[in-house]
Amino acid sequence: MEEEKLKEKLKAELEIRRSELVRLSSDIHDNPELGFQEVKAVSWLSNYLENNGFCVEKGVAGLATAFQATYGEGKPKIAVLAEYDALPGIGHGCGHNIIAASAVGAGVASKIVVDNLGGSIIILGTPGEETFGGKIDMIKAGIFDDVDVAMMVHPSVLNMAIYRTLACLPLEVEFFGKAVHAAIHPAEGVNALEAIILAFNSINSLRQHIKEQARIHGIITNGGEAPNVVPAYSAAKFIIRAPDYAYLEELQGKVLNCFKGASSASGARLKYRWGEKVYAPIRNNVAMARLFSDNLESLGRKLDIFDSQSPFGSSDIGNVSEVVPSMHPMVAIASPPVSLHSTEFASAAASEAGYQGLLDAAKAMAMTVVDIIGRPGVLEKIKQEFRSS
Repeated sequence: MEEEKLKEKLKAELEIRRSELVRLSSDIHDNPELGFQEVKAVSWLSNYLENNGFCVEKGVAGLATAFQATYGEGKPKIAVLAEYDALPGIGHGCGHNIIAASAVGAGVASKIVVDNLGGSIIILGTPGEETFGGKIDMIKAGIFDDVDVAMMVHPSVLNMAIYRTLACLPLEVEFFGKAVHAAIHPAEGVNALEAIILAFNSINSLRQHIKEQARIHGIITNGGEAPNVVPAYSAAKFIIRAPDYAYLEELQGKVLNCFKGASSASGARLKYRWGEKVYAPIRNNVAMARLFSDNLESLGRKLDIFDSQSPFGSSDIGNVSEVVPSMHPMVAIASPPVSLHSTEFASAAASEAGYQGLLDAAKAMAMTVVDIIGRPGVLEKIKQEFRSS
């Protein structure tokens, strides 16, 4: 079959480019940049794509660190998504350096598919996945309007074809009290820190009575300036997650009541702000996931789980999956009990296992591109599932 010959060429091409892709991944890993600040990563990725025949447009959707790189002009248009933002204090503890390099590798290898079968490959640089929702901005700007399918691969501790995510919404809170000397006139003070502590305790109680898949977590970002002064100001950031939009809305009201109750009890004035961007739970395209899993297993990588069933984290790929058929499989670069968003996972993202995961992800995505463009009826089956879901 012509498709099988193309897949062999893709694999050979990516083996040749292994050292280049590893260098890209390593450079991004060694220079972690937070969301919407990924200047170096964008420069390295876009330069590599330009040098390999892609037409690159930077700053798309009004985001300085977003880009769109295109090869080909025909349909179907297949988007491969690159993430490259890091976590505060941990660096690439989510392995976005691998996501970026594997996306670029899949895109460059897929030039062979476009040259032989037609279609277009678009590498989308999507900044600020960690709570900033860069993909949501890109959706609103119409970047995905003419895209037929979207794909990306995330590193993990398991190989899985279908990765489920939770709806997600951030919350910022502030309490305003009254500062006094903590020893001389404590009765005249209004303790804003106590308000935050009360709210945390209320949320801890609430956690016993929410759905199993829901999550509430937060940090105190300001708890006062000195122990001998009653804190007049406190602040915290929270993230609320739920399996669907309806329960997320219900949970919002319950969480907010925890803060309102703390305000009443402490006397500190509450000010709060919900995030403007809601992360959607992902709508996985099973037809695409099956293609990817078959290709991944053909590389000798055994699938641990086809469908994770239980949601794990949250991602703005969920919002993309609402507007275009999408897949977000996982490729293992470490073993349990290593956890994502940890220093151990950050180390794995710059290990030989990480580099092999990068290459396998790039190969399996490029091979899936062959299936979508080259096999009759496959794209329509993917789109039919998307329409029916």
